[in-house]
Amino acid sequence: MDVHDLIVSNPDLLGGEPCFRGTRVPVATLFDNLADGVGLEEILAEWPSLNRADVVAVLALAGQYVRRAAA
Repeated sequence: MDVHDLIVSNPDLLGGEPCFRGTRVPVATLFDNLADGVGLEEILAEWPSLNRADVVAVLALAGQYVRRAAA
């Protein structure tokens, strides 16, 4: 799965902030919550428009990015 399949940026939606496809939930919200110690289950409960598979895929893509950047 490609990042563009998961994340959209539309200037008419939240000023172009990258969001999970089909939602108004910024991707930064996921990472901010995780950084604050909020668990995945709690995030999914708080943001019911998020799809678990999409969230997990974004986390996997972020992990791949970090591994490539560190190489």
